[in-house]
Amino acid sequence: MMTKDEVFAPLARVRGDAVVVTTMGAVRPWARHSSSALDFASADSAMGHAADLALGLALARPERKVICLNGDGSMLMSLGTLVTIVAAGVRNLVLFVLENRTYEITGNQPVPGAGAVDFAALARGAGFRRVYAFAEANDYAGHVAEVLQGEGPVLVVAAVAPGDDGPLRRGATESERYLRPSLAESAHQMRRELEKT
Repeated sequence: MMTKDEVFAPLARVRGDAVVVTTMGAVRPWARHSSSALDFASADSAMGHAADLALGLALARPERKVICLNGDGSMLMSLGTLVTIVAAGVRNLVLFVLENRTYEITGNQPVPGAGAVDFAALARGAGFRRVYAFAEANDYAGHVAEVLQGEGPVLVVAAVAPGDDGPLRRGATESERYLRPSLAESAHQMRRELEKT
């Protein structure tokens, strides 16, 4: 099992100009490793839709890699998205499922089927081109560049330890830069950044 920092630090080094969509328990830890204008915190609406947002970005900008840092609880709430991603024909989407087996930001309650759900098998069954599963930091670090190369869609299951971040809020008091603006302003900022290239 890895820490989120062991997942995010190598990813931040190789992400290049990829858009990164974070949600729930990934929002604050990702901000420790990246302050890119191409980072988007999808943490304001109903849980489970970060992968949908990432799919929309991937469809809108097929020339740019889009990475979604999703949790296992969020993925369970929208398993149909796996099929939708494949049916949409995107080749530039990399979907991480950070499997900590809990709903972290509401108190680490166990997710349904914790430890029994095989996200890699679900992705293969949905038709993902490439699927990876990592539980060890060295193995993951040695393959993360490969994960981002080539065509997708790609699913990465990363076994991570639960964290202790509390509920997410937007506003001036947030330590993470991308949680300070409103969701609407964050979306406008992302659009402006994508229009530059």
